[in-house]
Amino acid sequence: MAGIAVVMALIALDQTVVGTALPQMVSDLQGFGWYPWVAAAYLLSNAILIPVTGRLGDLYGRKPFLLAAITLFTLASALCGMASNMWLLVLARGLQGIGGGMLVGSAFASVSDLFPDTLVRVRWQVMLSASYGVASALGPVLGGVMTEHLGWRSVFYVNLPVGMVALPVVWRFLPWVVQHQSAHKTMDWWGVLLLTLAMSTLLITTEMGQNLGFTSLSFWTLVALSLLFGSLFVRHQHRSSGPVIPMELFDSPVVRRLATLSALTGLTMFVMLFYAPLLLQGGFGLAPKQAGLLVTPLMVGITLGSIINGRLISRLAHPERLFSHGALLLIVGIGLLCQINADTPHLTISAIFGLCGLSMGFQLPNLTLQMQSAVGRTHQGAASALIQTLRSLGSMFGASLAGLVVSLSFSRSVAQSLAQLQLQDAELQRLLNTPQVLIRAADQDALWLLGHKLGFDSLALLQQSRLGLASGIHEALALCVLLALLSFVLGRKLPAFVHRHPES
Repeated sequence: MAGIAVVMALIALDQTVVGTALPQMVSDLQGFGWYPWVAAAYLLSNAILIPVTGRLGDLYGRKPFLLAAITLFTLASALCGMASNMWLLVLARGLQGIGGGMLVGSAFASVSDLFPDTLVRVRWQVMLSASYGVASALGPVLGGVMTEHLGWRSVFYVNLPVGMVALPVVWRFLPWVVQHQSAHKTMDWWGVLLLTLAMSTLLITTEMGQNLGFTSLSFWTLVALSLLFGSLFVRHQHRSSGPVIPMELFDSPVVRRLATLSALTGLTMFVMLFYAPLLLQGGFGLAPKQAGLLVTPLMVGITLGSIINGRLISRLAHPERLFSHGALLLIVGIGLLCQINADTPHLTISAIFGLCGLSMGFQLPNLTLQMQSAVGRTHQGAASALIQTLRSLGSMFGASLAGLVVSLSFSRSVAQSLAQLQLQDAELQRLLNTPQVLIRAADQDALWLLGHKLGFDSLALLQQSRLGLASGIHEALALCVLLALLSFVLGRKLPAFVHRHPES
């Protein structure tokens, strides 16, 4: 469990450290148009590898895949730190996502292997929640401090010592448990290919929708391909003898409901994790270290919520209601986030992020526990992987959706400002083409020189651009309020936990 806890810390560090440093990465590499892709490339490969590793772990045991995942994730982190342009960074993040998907697909299911009894597993889950929370709490601050003083590349190198600690501990102490004892062990590699094609075309469709135009033939061709590959994948899974995602899982209405809730939770959580630092740095003009400090309560709240959740589950008559309570808190928290601005006291911003984190702490662990209690032991890996896959898929879609909303709002605000000033300068339009100018000092200096040359107030134009970016992120958060409301409605209908003893 100590080894798995370190693995969880590795995952948490990467998610939170990178989120804080991401605005500076795209600014330094001059590729703000690729902002969603840095996250989406990771989430895509992550979402594909989670069910694959979950299935392989059920068949052959999770230990070898966990060891391979730690090694790959650590090496990919080093490649991310060495990237010299956005293309290489996106590719390295995709490779890192493969390792991350293997980590998630193995780590969560390993806990159910070690502790088949549901209530015992809940108590041990606190250990994972604590390690995840400590790393998550350190992540934003660590990312901000390292970015400001050592450069953004250092945030990837922080994974190296953590990986070096996790690898020998897991190799030495984690038992090799195999759930499928029969000689007939098959893996549906055609299903893996179809899943990859379906998710890849979905990602390209959502990312390219704005550039292609929603009325273009190319866009609707991509939509058709996404639907085609998705339907082929589902059809093939029904016929496969060793499916990546066993379709019989979806025969249960509980599994279908949990799958929907997982995707919704991933979407809302991602927008907060990756666009809150952009709001604070680009929209409010804060330094990375300040932004990291303000976001830290979000991760501390997730930890506290998970720990409180773990203590309450075994004491409440209806623990399944904890998820809907968390969703209700999230509606309030994100609603308050939609109201913050550059003049909002920092203590208030921190408290709001803490409330959002507390709400997520009552949602994230319960999804996994509910899913594991709803299926038999032979499908523990596949069921756990399904929850994580759909959470990643929701996050991937959230990256594209939020990126689209933010870009449209920023472009609209800039266009209105330039129209009022009656400016048509090509260099000025290039500088204001993306929110990169709000973060990159060199671009702001260039804007000041243009203002002096063309006779306009560059500071006023910059402030108007910040308002446009903040407005876009607020609009994305407002959509998350609606999704959290849907989660609350669905969560109210979750059944009671099924208490499984080891022999079942």
